[in-house]
Amino acid sequence: MTNISEVFASMVFDDRVMRQVLPKAVYESLKKTRLEAKSLDSDVADVVATAMKDWAIGKGATHFTHWFQPMTGITAEKHDSFISFDKNGQVLTEFSGKELIKGEPDASSFPSGGLRATFEARGYTAWDPTSYAFIKDNTLCIPTAFCSYTGQILDKKTPLLRSMDALSDEAVRTLRLFGKEVKRVNATIGAEQEYFLIDKADYQKRLDLKVTGRTVLGAPASKGQEMEDHYFGSIKPRVKAFMEDLDEELWKLGVSAKTEHNEVAPCQHEMAPIFDNANRATDANQLAMEMMKKVAERHGFACLLHEKPFDGINGSGKHNNWALSTDRGENLLDPGSTPKDNAQFLLFLTAIIKAVDDYQDLLRISVASAGNDHRLGANEAPPAIVSIFVGEDLDEVISSIIDEKESGRKAKGASILDIGTGVLPKLAKDTTDRNRTSPFAFTGNKFEFRMPGSSFNIACTNVMLNTAVADSLAVFCDELEKASDFNSALKVLVKRELAAHRRILFNGNGYSKEWEEEAARRGLSNYKTTPDAVVHYADEKNVALFARHHVYTREEVVSRMEIGLDEYQKIIHIEANAMLEMLKRQIIPACIRYSDSLAQGVSTKVSLGLEARGEKELVRKITALVDSLLEEVDKLDLLNQKELDDVYASARFCANSIVGQMAACRRISDTLETMVDKTCWPVPTYSDILFY
Repeated sequence: MTNISEVFASMVFDDRVMRQVLPKAVYESLKKTRLEAKSLDSDVADVVATAMKDWAIGKGATHFTHWFQPMTGITAEKHDSFISFDKNGQVLTEFSGKELIKGEPDASSFPSGGLRATFEARGYTAWDPTSYAFIKDNTLCIPTAFCSYTGQILDKKTPLLRSMDALSDEAVRTLRLFGKEVKRVNATIGAEQEYFLIDKADYQKRLDLKVTGRTVLGAPASKGQEMEDHYFGSIKPRVKAFMEDLDEELWKLGVSAKTEHNEVAPCQHEMAPIFDNANRATDANQLAMEMMKKVAERHGFACLLHEKPFDGINGSGKHNNWALSTDRGENLLDPGSTPKDNAQFLLFLTAIIKAVDDYQDLLRISVASAGNDHRLGANEAPPAIVSIFVGEDLDEVISSIIDEKESGRKAKGASILDIGTGVLPKLAKDTTDRNRTSPFAFTGNKFEFRMPGSSFNIACTNVMLNTAVADSLAVFCDELEKASDFNSALKVLVKRELAAHRRILFNGNGYSKEWEEEAARRGLSNYKTTPDAVVHYADEKNVALFARHHVYTREEVVSRMEIGLDEYQKIIHIEANAMLEMLKRQIIPACIRYSDSLAQGVSTKVSLGLEARGEKELVRKITALVDSLLEEVDKLDLLNQKELDDVYASARFCANSIVGQMAACRRISDTLETMVDKTCWPVPTYSDILFY
């Protein structure tokens, strides 16, 4: 049995280890850097590097790498050994402060959205001392930021750190209005991770799963999730063994894997960690996804992180639970029990409501992908319309503030909200049902953003959210700091802003047609496809937002828009290629062979004087469907070969033409699957895959 206290963070160069192996002055300097996000004193780098190397070698490490998060959405690493030689040619181990602080990977071989050309190859990785180094696969992994030779950011960590600084600065400034002095406020994240486990043998037999992560063809199984018997059900021994192994691997790396259970769809599961600051939580989630795939291999599984691996059943998301916490441990989204804290809570709540309304397009962009387009809007995934769920009690409080009248509702809680008026009712922290269709839901002392897809790097979502909330707080502080009467000014501001942004609040059914129509009347955006959303990345208001808070330059925003559009069109083309190959080389030949065998049987029976009416009709149906499928395949082939110079035009063409044509091919193929002898069908079916 695993001893958690011994295993946890055993492969992490964390505060506990640093306190043991570093001189006190060096430890204190590094601690200040981590806690206050201050610049690292270069004098301590060599001392830290030597201690880190000795600790890593003692744990069996032979190499080190700068572990970074380029715009591919996954992590990258280049390994170097600790080996060096003295003047006598004797081997020794070395790791310098320079090697710790900076690395030089090729910047032109990663997505840059036009920021870098092939002849501009040099890039730099820079140590992030606020995220702990760790050992993975006998390699010391040093979390780093990644930028070009000219200083343009090419990764997901750097803007996240910048957005965290911007949010902290404005939140600290806001708290000062309430007489509170804190050094830092962190966005804290708990990222729930959904995933599928399927048998590796089935995975290997399907080209679409191997190259796209999802099934581009496949008729529904006779049983899906109708019986609702998988969610929270007893975990199969084989899956439980995987989960236990995964927990141990994650615990070694300091990832606080806490909760695990079966999800709604067959073969679908979830892992949830304990909250951490946004930077470390992002690193931890990237590690969790990597480890899920590695550990699955050991157990004969393939782990699918695609947002919609199987049609007709739940897809997989990554719920981004977001809160704000001071360096003194105060959760700023806890309604609290004192009037002063209630007023503070209301101001932060109002800032978040304003931020989500003003920048709903950025939140939608942060979750835009070809995979997530299949998931959003059904089977407990929120719709593409961004809205906020606050629950009945808090909605009543907001209405009371706007209308300046006493609430008629008596909530069950004991937390009194007070912004200088006595008409507000008590607010219970959790007296209303959770809205599973809401994209952005208040859940007692945090917000749960349910739109991110399961394969996403959560950095992008939290960059958008942090920066937008920082902007709202800055606007509020500019006004309140000038006020002669703070309480009166606060009351006026909260009422005005809640009224101005009330349109983003919605507690009802996000799947209903009525909500889509109502959202349009309210003026809310509804970007149903990735190209629809991503093109707004570089809207002037968004460029200005990021510039104000020093998160992105205009060029960096445009590059990310280009990367998003380019990634989308490439994924659609790859999916079309996989579908075409499977249809041309597997599905259609199998159907023809089966219809030929049926036709031969019919011919034999007719020669014996038998009518075989049903069999004749079956041959006719299959032959007609194959003819239709061949026609649709030719259309898809032509569409997929079309080349457009402009990346936006190409992405739009994929969304408007290729995706629809793929659906047309799939409908016919899936119909044939239900008619052809199973022994003749060339790939594992949903019944095979989902019910091992």
